[in-house]
Amino acid sequence: MAHETPAANQPEITRTLRLLYPAALVREPILTRLIRQFDLTVSILGAQIGVDEGWVELTASGPAAELDRAVAWLTAEGLRVVRLD
Repeated sequence: MAHETPAANQPEITRTLRLLYPAALVREPILTRLIRQFDLTVSILGAQIGVDEGWVELTASGPAAELDRAVAWLTAEGLRVVRLD
């Protein structure tokens, strides 16, 4: 019998987000960690990364509670998260 998490029973939603990176995080694998740690589907829409700062615009789809957890995690990691939708 398969084990289902509570998130598996929630309807999926999609949010468009812009992640603003400070210089200290530009070279960190934030998106890799995001995808591995959370039950989300992520599509990159655009990005601009420089030496001192950067941004990534993406859509993230998954259960609402999982999206909320992911945004809280990104913020705790030091990114600024702007919801675009």
